Amino acid sequence: MRRTWLFVPGADEAAHGEAARSGADVLIQELEDFTLPELRPKARALAAGLYDRWRMAGALAAVRINPLETCGRDDLAAVLAGKPDLVLMSKVETPVQVEALAAAAPGVDLVPNVESARGLLRLAEIARASPRVVALLVASEDMVADLGTSRSRGGEELAYVRQRFLVECRAAGVEAIDAPYTFSDVKGAVADARWAQRMGYRMKSLVDPTHAKAVNKVFTPDLARAAKIVAAFEKARKEGNERARLDGALIEVPIYAAAKRLLESAAHMPLPKRRKRG
Repeated sequence: MRRTWLFVPGADEAAHGEAARSGADVLIQELEDFTLPELRPKARALAAGLYDRWRMAGALAAVRINPLETCGRDDLAAVLAGKPDLVLMSKVETPVQVEALAAAAPGVDLVPNVESARGLLRLAEIARASPRVVALLVASEDMVADLGTSRSRGGEELAYVRQRFLVECRAAGVEAIDAPYTFSDVKGAVADARWAQRMGYRMKSLVDPTHAKAVNKVFTPDLARAAKIVAAFEKARKEGNERARLDGALIEVPIYAAAKRLLESAAHMPLPKRRKRG
């Protein structure tokens, strides 16, 4: 389960503990915007023990480094000893950057972050630059700055970017992680997550740990609904009908196939680990 990806200030030990209790599936030690340059040495030194604690809490432990052209190599040299499950890198605009990251972080799953119009237009190349790219993440604040606009709770300014990003990721065969909702209200975060889920996203990034449990609910597959769809369609087929009706909706082959795939995937999915208190 990688529904929620929470960015956590890299050097803030109190925030590290709060993140472990948040319920987010992936916890990301953020060494870029969330960590002042003078605090990066401290954040890097915390990495090894931090990732183990996050894994013990039942989450995947990740890190977001700065671009290799700036201080990303220093980030990697320090944090790889902690064996992060995933390495994210900010401000990726070209496949060459991903190739360099893959060479500098051998054996680790990679998640390039696309934060500009230029990166969006080269997304297919970025996604295919390494077989270890398992997902891509689209940014919010840096993206709207690059577009020359500003962030709103409704997110209209990013609607096209988020929709195109998802389509490009699907076509490239990698997962798409939606942009974070950067306001504090849980109601708005849930509404934003529901919009993304309707578009087809299965994963969302977060900047507020208090949003994690509510957003998890949005992205948790409705297995009961899927089972009803499969049962209704198979019953209709046995009766000689090409489609079924369920709660006023027409169920046709693509919907049936998607529901069946979901149930089959769930049967092989390990249950989330019980999170430790404290």
